[in-house]
Amino acid sequence: MQDALAGKVVIVTGASSGIGAATARTLARLGCRLTLAARSAEKLAALAEELGPEALAVPTDVTVGSDVARMAARTLERFGRIDVLLANAGIYIPGQMAEGDPDAWAQLIDINVTGVLRCIHAVLPAMMAQKSGDILITSSISGVVDIPWEPVYSASKHAVQGIAHTVRRQVAASGIRVGAICPGIVLNELWGQTDVVHIEQRVQERAALRSDDVARAIVFMLSQPLHVCIRDLVMLPQGQDI
Repeated sequence: MQDALAGKVVIVTGASSGIGAATARTLARLGCRLTLAARSAEKLAALAEELGPEALAVPTDVTVGSDVARMAARTLERFGRIDVLLANAGIYIPGQMAEGDPDAWAQLIDINVTGVLRCIHAVLPAMMAQKSGDILITSSISGVVDIPWEPVYSASKHAVQGIAHTVRRQVAASGIRVGAICPGIVLNELWGQTDVVHIEQRVQERAALRSDDVARAIVFMLSQPLHVCIRDLVMLPQGQDI
């Protein structure tokens, strides 16, 4: 089924690291054409060079409407269509409510929630015109169950789940599938983890996932026959106690 992804045009936000970069690499190996979007122009350029001529780097801040509109427009100019949006850009803030920073929370909501809405809004006209497309949102186990040590992050991912479920019903008749990938603990830059030895140790202990694990699950979702929509895929390290 993965052969069906060859030639697909995929926008990946948050592509400069973590799940976004891992998914971009995996999709490139499967023959996808990629728009790589993130705030870090330098990291995007390096990844685009690594992936080759079918990868387009478009520095994008998902909190800026003109950036998101340019991301979609550049994709259409270069590739002529948009087959997949992986709305993956996000940030993480844990902590007690009484001790938190409301300004930091507002930024988190703007990236994790409003940024997703901006990206979906930007790609839907092209997908509706071609009567096909996939929209996948990187959610979290925190959007499925309530995690007491990360109330604002958890709230953002509950919101993302609502977006995925309601937009799916709005656009199903247009041939567009919408789903959410909901991983548990993934050791990557979002968690401040870059030590490969530590990550592998935690994976071997069955206490964490790799970004590559999530990338493979995303490919599984996208590889389903067109009459199949996986609305939510929840994946956990086997030892995560939730």
